[in-house]
Amino acid sequence: MQTLKYGYMTLAWIEQGGQMGKLRNIGRILADAVFPPACPGCGQPLGYKEGAREQICGACASKLIYIHEPRCLKCGKEIEKEEAQYCYDCQKQEHRFVQGTAVYAYTDVVQHSIYRFKYQNKREYAAFYAKEIRKQCGPQMKRWHPDAIVPVPLHISKYRKRGYNQSELIAEILSAILEIPMDNRLLVRSRKTIPMKELNNEERVKNLENAFICTQNVVKYNKVILVDDIYTTGSTMDACAKALMDAGVQEVYYVVLSIGKGF
Repeated sequence: MQTLKYGYMTLAWIEQGGQMGKLRNIGRILADAVFPPACPGCGQPLGYKEGAREQICGACASKLIYIHEPRCLKCGKEIEKEEAQYCYDCQKQEHRFVQGTAVYAYTDVVQHSIYRFKYQNKREYAAFYAKEIRKQCGPQMKRWHPDAIVPVPLHISKYRKRGYNQSELIAEILSAILEIPMDNRLLVRSRKTIPMKELNNEERVKNLENAFICTQNVVKYNKVILVDDIYTTGSTMDACAKALMDAGVQEVYYVVLSIGKGF
């Protein structure tokens, strides 16, 4: 036990498991009861199941569609034909990244959840998302033997408006639970781009030309995993991978929360 004098008061600092630790635990329990966390699916307060606070409500959990085999060997989209190695998109175009993987199919419940996460300041969802990525994609990420996790960056103007980068929040927690270093300063979005949902495939590629740069030559990183929320055509991942490889990274992989269906 350590003693710290504060004015005329003497505060006893007890190691974890002591009185201060118990008080902190009680405080967390009371805060959890008064301000229960919201379901990342529907946004409603979460209840308890088998004595523990739910991570997602039962109704939303039943609507989540996880990506299963067979998957595209390149982008990780679920494909219908077991004999096919690549989805239709990856058969048509060459990607700069080596491989990618995803947790969910892009359904309504996931779309609405990510929207609240990005645009309604639901930063607390990041913990649930990171745990889901670890559960579904953690073993594959470890097999890639990455040197670092790198979040896909926002342009500074968008970061200032939003106040945070949603991909960085996920990457930070992933880094801690998978014990893989995160580097959030390596990759920078150097110019403002048009929202990708407004563009077709060809326009997306042009929109992202030279949109990302590395802040340094990356001699210390051989393999890097990009982290983002959604994968559509791969234009963003390719643009990021090009910038990283131009700076010296040998292999670029990615993990995302949600991805469209392959054919």
